[in-house]
Amino acid sequence: METAIRQAPVAGLGGWPARRARIAPDRTALADPHRTLTYAQLADRTARLAGALERLGVQRGDRVAYLGVNAVEVFETFFATWLLGAIAVPLNYRLSGPEIRYMLEDSGASVLVHSADTDALVDAAAPLPAGVRDVVAVHPASCPAGGRDYGAEVAAGPALAEEPSVGLDDAALILYTSGTTGRPKGAVLTHGNLTWNTINYLAHVDVLSTDRALCIAPLFHCVGLGQVTLPTLFKGGSVELVPKADPGVVLERVSAARITSFSAVPTMLQMMCEHPAWDTADLSSLAVVQYGGSPVQERVARAWLDRGVRLLQGYGMTEASPGVYMSTHDGTAAHPTAVGVPHFFTDVAQLRDGRPEPVGGEPAELLVRGPHVFPGYWGRPEETAASFVDGQWFRTGDVLRVDEDGWAHVVDRVKDVFISGGENVYPAEVEAVAVQLDEVAGCAVVGLRDERWGEVGVGYVELRDGATLTEEQLRAHLEAHLARYKVPRHLVVVGELPRNATGKIRRVELRTRAADEHAVVSPRPEGVS
Repeated sequence: METAIRQAPVAGLGGWPARRARIAPDRTALADPHRTLTYAQLADRTARLAGALERLGVQRGDRVAYLGVNAVEVFETFFATWLLGAIAVPLNYRLSGPEIRYMLEDSGASVLVHSADTDALVDAAAPLPAGVRDVVAVHPASCPAGGRDYGAEVAAGPALAEEPSVGLDDAALILYTSGTTGRPKGAVLTHGNLTWNTINYLAHVDVLSTDRALCIAPLFHCVGLGQVTLPTLFKGGSVELVPKADPGVVLERVSAARITSFSAVPTMLQMMCEHPAWDTADLSSLAVVQYGGSPVQERVARAWLDRGVRLLQGYGMTEASPGVYMSTHDGTAAHPTAVGVPHFFTDVAQLRDGRPEPVGGEPAELLVRGPHVFPGYWGRPEETAASFVDGQWFRTGDVLRVDEDGWAHVVDRVKDVFISGGENVYPAEVEAVAVQLDEVAGCAVVGLRDERWGEVGVGYVELRDGATLTEEQLRAHLEAHLARYKVPRHLVVVGELPRNATGKIRRVELRTRAADEHAVVSPRPEGVS
């Protein structure tokens, strides 16, 4: 069945605007604070931009990078690139200049399209790699010396005269992973990967052509593109793009535009329910709010549920385009902390003794395969081979516990698990208990070498603004809910947990800090506040 799916003669995503324009040309496709496009207008501008990129020498397989916040131009660039059979490379605008230069060089991008909000970042990335032949600026005032005007290029026409054949196995995207342990890797997603992720989502969640989705997550991230956004466009709904995730702006747009769905990380859900506009915001139009990346705090979930909004937790990763598991409205009440059940066209297994085994039993690393799973990392054949078992099962690196009914719980990352006194300690389990306290905004636990126990835990705790908490109170809470060997020996309050550009905690930095500050076994701290 999987082979038949992969070989099906389905065209690439580049043709989506034109096909949708023939179905519902006057329906709104995309909107941002500056303009709104119907499907017919999106199809026309996409074809014109594809013609412009072709004039700049972009050919099948070339890479076209985009740097900037969420905007209509991001999708125009994606679709135009795909029409040519080229590969889009969305870049993280939260990075530094040297990091952007590295990604441009690593991907071999020949064209860089960027918006005015990243002018300084483009300057900081100079000198750009020699392979970047052209720089296209979305706003004329932001054109660097020798740069091209995006608007003028689109207006110049003509539209792309002949579309090359683009199929499921052709590369569509290079998405760079966060690089928490080294240089970021470019995950290659094909047109088939994105298409089947969309079909998986539509099989799991009801999406209508009348839906109006809000795209909050950045489009350089797999969630911003793959969850809610592409499925809504596929169904002919409207997507409104938020340049940057601001809780007040999101609440205002949900109320004013009658938004039906969006996807967000738990931190954003927390910021929204703590915002002054929360009590007066009209959330009655929301049908789906999907979240993932980490468990949502109970008090945050309660706040949304009390407003009549049902939350769906999901689990996935860039390499799976990204969906793997998602909860359901019917089952969430009985499984409040679970990430759900596998998507329709997703096979799952667990790694035991080096082999894929059926899911269930003791927690183990999750393996995934299916038509939405990526073919590999850009230019890294050895790392690609190491990431698969038997050449077909992708190693997620996540430890999951799967109940008899198929509902899964994320226990932790394989690399984050440490062994204390011969027992596995899963930091995520400890962190989930810590954030049950209203005073705790976030927690990260890392392992520290110990002469007696092998390893012990060091817990770094970020408190909510204005909150106070003693070590005795925190420790008592942890000991009431966890085995004693799981409770960190050291508890440290920090002003802010270190995070990378995509919001993930920099555990490598915390491990280094723990080794520097607690290398010698010492008595417990007096207290924290």
